[in-house]
Amino acid sequence: MAGTRDDGPVPEPYDATPFLPQRGGIPAHRAAAAGCQGCPLHRDATGTVFGRGDPHARLMLVGEQPGDQEDREAVPFVGPAGRLLSRALREAGIDEEGLYVTNAVKHFKFTEDATRKRRIHKAPSLRETLACRPWLMAELRLVSPELVVTLGATAGRALLGPSFRVGADRGVPRPLPDAGEGTDTRVLATVHPSAVLRARDRDDMYAGLVADLRVAADAL
Repeated sequence: MAGTRDDGPVPEPYDATPFLPQRGGIPAHRAAAAGCQGCPLHRDATGTVFGRGDPHARLMLVGEQPGDQEDREAVPFVGPAGRLLSRALREAGIDEEGLYVTNAVKHFKFTEDATRKRRIHKAPSLRETLACRPWLMAELRLVSPELVVTLGATAGRALLGPSFRVGADRGVPRPLPDAGEGTDTRVLATVHPSAVLRARDRDDMYAGLVADLRVAADAL
């Protein structure tokens, strides 16, 4: 929480690191993340939405942030985008039971639509994404997947840097930066399922998502 000083309020920090536990596996990190105040997004979200799935998964999927339904249920990828992703995974021949699924940002960022009483998704800033990155890197360290699939621009930038572009960098497995010495985890980028839902050429974009996921399946 921000404090005060003689010349005005102290800026709220953007860093989740102080909230990470010193030891423990995924359950310990999930419990600690519930109290994270590493950036201002925690103030308006219902709660932290941590990753779910196999803690020893060979394949990890990383999305952007929770949506409205995910925020209410505290589970990633249970809304419309999650249902589309499940269908794409089945078509690509990937068993969801063996996955670990998470987001680059663990709190829902939104604007209020007062007239329709809806919460409208708003993309997290790079500063917010970097503030939450310690949680994502901890998940990567604990799960130690062989391959990470980033879904959309925010997830791609969280792991591949601010110059990442989905259109230019998708569909090709590459070494994961900052994976740590002796770690051979690779990363493959593709579009976010929500982008497919919004697209005019939905069929073509969906086919591209499935094709990228098939590359991921073959890479394993």
